Amino acid sequence: MTTQQTTDQATDRTAAVTRADVAFPSGGVELSGWHFRAATEELAGPAGRPVVVMAHGLAGTKDSGLEPFARGLAAAGLDVLAFDYRGFGTSGGSPRQTVSMAGQLEDYRAALAAAKRLDGVDPDRLVLWGVSLAGGHVLAAGASRDDVAAVVALTPLVDGLAAGRLAAKHHKPSSMLRSTVEGVRSRVGAPRTMPVVARPGELGALTLEGCYEDYLAIAGPSWRNEIDAAVGLELGGHRPVKHAADLRCPLLVQIADHDRSAPPHAALKAAGAGRGEVRHYPCDHFDVYAGKDWFDAVLAHQVHFLRRHLAP
Repeated sequence: MTTQQTTDQATDRTAAVTRADVAFPSGGVELSGWHFRAATEELAGPAGRPVVVMAHGLAGTKDSGLEPFARGLAAAGLDVLAFDYRGFGTSGGSPRQTVSMAGQLEDYRAALAAAKRLDGVDPDRLVLWGVSLAGGHVLAAGASRDDVAAVVALTPLVDGLAAGRLAAKHHKPSSMLRSTVEGVRSRVGAPRTMPVVARPGELGALTLEGCYEDYLAIAGPSWRNEIDAAVGLELGGHRPVKHAADLRCPLLVQIADHDRSAPPHAALKAAGAGRGEVRHYPCDHFDVYAGKDWFDAVLAHQVHFLRRHLAP
């Protein structure tokens, strides 16, 4: 088979992937998800197909850049459940646009339980997939579980303190102080919001050069450029890297070497602790999404890794 024939076959499979709306409970609210059914049975075992549970990063929604990854994995023979956290996108819950690390981890575990109930899947071959902030959640959610067959962490944020130090290198002290003051005011008084992404010099959670344009390029219709200003305080104590050593399955860590948002050295430390396979890309945080130069390589490495470890 020629390279062109292989590419055409993969394209046909991706086009054949179907998507269905699903809903499931978590913490007393209803979460919204999409189920992408595998386009092939080549990874199916006696108990069914492996299933990927997929979630986004900071303030992200399932319609903001996740679908190309989900369709690519489904074309390779994996079911995929992509979902929105409570308070974001089309999921229920209030307050809206507020990041709770404990709440999002609870949502991820609820999504794993929901994925087990999908028709035709093997409940003991779960795959945890997370990008950015969710790249850290998958380490915690997958720790000490025997029903997780593989974990994929893409440009993962695994250490809040390291992320804070990295941010200090790329931002003016006055900008950091301004967002911190807004966060304290939100935490001790009435909730205050700020943009998720803004241009350099403006108030926002992500204000590096190019972040505004890159995030809006993947933003879907349910995404809102708004987040609780206390998110920086929430991130400070976030250290899922400590759970990496408790994974009982293969781990793939995909690192953007020029990442200005999620510290590459912290991701490498997590990979070492989890005895993980590491892939490096000479790019920044948002350069791994569809439409960017490194998307095809990132997805191909995920497919290769999962086929190798999940082949029946």
